[in-house]
Amino acid sequence: MPIGDVCVRDVVIAGRDTTVREAARLMASRHVGNLVLVREEARGRVIPIGIVTDRDIVRNVVAEELDAAVFTLGDLVARELVTVRDDQGIFECMQHMRMNGIRRMPVVDRDDGLVGIISLDDLIQLLAEEMGELGKVISREQAREEAIRR
Repeated sequence: MPIGDVCVRDVVIAGRDTTVREAARLMASRHVGNLVLVREEARGRVIPIGIVTDRDIVRNVVAEELDAAVFTLGDLVARELVTVRDDQGIFECMQHMRMNGIRRMPVVDRDDGLVGIISLDDLIQLLAEEMGELGKVISREQAREEAIRR
């Protein structure tokens, strides 16, 4: 199954110039733990250029007692962004996460346009649901065998 079929399409985005204070308020109002930094292009297309988490804000701004009204999200983005294409498989996505030691990734199309985001939590929930369906096979098989014996 392609990751584009299971990713979250409602991505909360911000620009590099968004202050950390504005970002924290946006995260709180939208009930999310991350923002995808984007560059806007023609025709409303957005290209992900970074990701900032609530943990990044705590570790790099709050703990260092920096002014959240002055520092921007662009100041926090230091490492290269890892993305996954929407046509890649779930297992391939999990491998990317493991190899890069990350818990969330923007999902992009063939032209690197943002289409969604996938998190470790999303994948765990998906796998748990699939395992639950497999568990139902066992109980149904047992019930079927019991019915045949009668």
